[in-house]
Amino acid sequence: MSSALAIAGVTAVLRDLLNDGLINHNVSGLLGSTVTVSALPPDRVVPANGTESTQLNLFLHQVTFNTGWRNHALPSRDGSGTQRLSNPPLALDLHYLLSAYSAEELGSEILLGYAMQLLHEVPVLDRKAITTALTPSPAVDTTLPPALRALADCGLADQVEQIKLVPDPLSSEEMSKLWTAVQSHYRPSAAYVATVVLIESTKPIRPTLPVLTRGPVDPVTHVERGVVVQADLLPPFPTIQTVAATNGQPAATVGTTVEITGHHLDGTNPSVSLSNSRFEINQVVPVTGGSSTKTSFTVPSVSAGLYQLAMQVTPPGESTPRTSNTLALVIGPEITTALPIMVARDGSGVATIVLSVQPQIHPGQSVSLLLGTQDVPHGAITVATGTLTFVLAAAPTGEFLLRLRVDGIDSPIIDRTALPPAFYNYRVTIT
Repeated sequence: MSSALAIAGVTAVLRDLLNDGLINHNVSGLLGSTVTVSALPPDRVVPANGTESTQLNLFLHQVTFNTGWRNHALPSRDGSGTQRLSNPPLALDLHYLLSAYSAEELGSEILLGYAMQLLHEVPVLDRKAITTALTPSPAVDTTLPPALRALADCGLADQVEQIKLVPDPLSSEEMSKLWTAVQSHYRPSAAYVATVVLIESTKPIRPTLPVLTRGPVDPVTHVERGVVVQADLLPPFPTIQTVAATNGQPAATVGTTVEITGHHLDGTNPSVSLSNSRFEINQVVPVTGGSSTKTSFTVPSVSAGLYQLAMQVTPPGESTPRTSNTLALVIGPEITTALPIMVARDGSGVATIVLSVQPQIHPGQSVSLLLGTQDVPHGAITVATGTLTFVLAAAPTGEFLLRLRVDGIDSPIIDRTALPPAFYNYRVTIT
């Protein structure tokens, strides 16, 4: 596969191909002036003084995704988006505009004719031509700009697909819009497409092991078990159906019990994994017994947020652990300061409320105190902390219910075990 330098590498190879072809056909002698090949935007070809030299210009005016290769590879990431599974190539088609410039009458037509003949005779950029064009001789290597020297390592000659040149006929309207966009005077031109450039990332991936057998192998017949059919609508794998805190709260808090229901949850070494990509948390928590349809675990001290929960267990009669499906679990904050409390305003009417919370609040999390119906934001969190200080200017007096909101998740305020539900006595009195 090629690297990100491959786009520039194709342009350099085409420019070298045109330049060598013009020299071999002695076009400079035919026109009586030196012919050059450039790769510039059209508005920069003719200098500001208006003197037009004899030259061909190769302009990359568009890059599009190759439809044939775009969906060729498997997905590059797993379902959670955290693990990179493969590096599918970035497949690109390069659209070029070949233009001829000359101050002599018929000079541009002669140049364009030779250039189109050259590209017609070389419909494919073979590996030898690419290597020759991008690997300069030692005598001139030190005189080249760093950008051109770097193209030798673009990997264009080693990619699976070879670069093919295809004419790209543009209508008069498309050509007019293109030259208008580049704000330059029109010159005799022809459009081509170079396809396909395959750019692959070098990021590390998580490799997968090959499949050895389809199920256990019978020790006597040495036959694989293969597909097992059973008279049941339920799949014979651990499956989670619901995840909920046992206290009825919409968000679980540190130290509370979360109950998991489903089927085929029994077995040996059962555990629950909690993952949060934002804080790069992937914690395994042991479960506290249960049955094939129900089990539970205690929420560890992890940051407040939305977690992906999956269960891993080795089913009876098997030796390899299986992982269940994934469900969401919301872990919220909790005020650990003994409530209710009383807070007195100072002489200027400012009240300061200091609260201890769990789990710790981390940098990047948004925090606010809900004082009755008033939302009091906290400043930016710079270091992880379990103590929050809220300053209320012109604080109202009276008794208010307290809630803590972290990243949109509220601390518990309703006692859902009471009938009817009632507020906890989480109050502050401001005097």
